[in-house]
Amino acid sequence: MPLYEYELCDGSCTACGGKFTLRRPISAPELTKCPGCKRPVRKLISSFSTPNILKPTSYSDAKKAGFTVFKKVSKGEYERQ
Repeated sequence: MPLYEYELCDGSCTACGGKFTLRRPISAPELTKCPGCKRPVRKLISSFSTPNILKPTSYSDAKKAGFTVFKKVSKGEYERQ
């Protein structure tokens, strides 16, 4: 299930702190009120996690992974390496 971040539309609250995160199924209806204080909330656009790439992929790494590597010879022409 994805995580959704919400914040109060106005003010703050001691129950929720004015901002909270919930795990909700995609099929769930949109949340309009805070479950703690029952005040109106809006959904925030959250960041997401991506895998860290430690080094650029080299030709030898690409070949080991099973990809075919081509080198540009001229405009519109490539040859297999």
